[in-house]
Amino acid sequence: MIRPALSIVIPCYNEEACLDALHARVSAAARAAVGEDYEVVLVNDGSRDASWPVMQRLAAGDRHVVAINLSRNHGHQLALTAGLDLCAGDQILIIDADLQDPPELLSEMRRVMAAEEADVVYAVRRKREGETFFKKLTAAAFYRVLDRVTDTPIPLDTGDFRLMSRRALDALLALPEQARFVRGMVAWIGFRQVPLAYDRAERIAGESKYPLAKMIRFALDAVTGFSTAPLRFASHVGLWLTAASVLLVIYILGAFAMGHALPGWTSLMLVVVVLGAVQMFVLGMIGEYLGRLYVEAKRRPLYLVSDVAGEVKRHVTLGFRAEDVAPNTPSGPEPDAG
Repeated sequence: MIRPALSIVIPCYNEEACLDALHARVSAAARAAVGEDYEVVLVNDGSRDASWPVMQRLAAGDRHVVAINLSRNHGHQLALTAGLDLCAGDQILIIDADLQDPPELLSEMRRVMAAEEADVVYAVRRKREGETFFKKLTAAAFYRVLDRVTDTPIPLDTGDFRLMSRRALDALLALPEQARFVRGMVAWIGFRQVPLAYDRAERIAGESKYPLAKMIRFALDAVTGFSTAPLRFASHVGLWLTAASVLLVIYILGAFAMGHALPGWTSLMLVVVVLGAVQMFVLGMIGEYLGRLYVEAKRRPLYLVSDVAGEVKRHVTLGFRAEDVAPNTPSGPEPDAG
């Protein structure tokens, strides 16, 4: 299979208002970097607006555009995985559709990758324009807490905006987990990875697709996918409570032996409430990990493809993930386009 020099993978959800400007800027950046040897892979993640008809129009008018329509909304990280599975380039740029991350950095990212002989160039945010103080505060706290608790060092203040080599992408696609935190998975695979600082712009249209509930879910996926610290914390709490209960028993027996009256209802309820709260927290954390084991054990496809527009250079079977036809093989011959 003849690979294009560059694939640009863009997951999209309700981005109708952004797509034309996105196509123009991404295409200009790609031509400036590699000439005409590129593809733009747009992944429609079950959008409820007219995103898919717009993508079909773009694919019909530009041979470089490939549009993938998933069967339903699978979530940003799985839509991104679908695009990464189905792209064919030697280098892969990951970027969001809202144009907060400037595609014009592509040429500089390729220069850094060549100069540093790197497999990944990840963009580090210096500024975050157009975002609320709460969003900036929670994002900063999230990355720093994640850095403290995860077993794999994950760069601070980074998103999915990055340039990857085919070698790094093949290693990433070999990771089979269902609850995917792509930037953490990229950090886990290793190879040489270098940062590139930039200023993040305001969205050109639409609204954020990460409200508070999704941010919390995303944070849980990140922590439970890359750290056992919550389980270790639960174990430590259990040990401390065991030691405290032994001391409490000694105190009660001593007071009883000396004939002192013990405080009753208040102290008893305090102990019951504290122990009950800690037990529920510990059970909740165990439940999070157990739930992820349950999801992994089912081994369902990560996503389902409903429709394709444009020329796909890798094998796609509608209704199945590409690897269900050809299981994960980081190297070796690619199947012919179906």
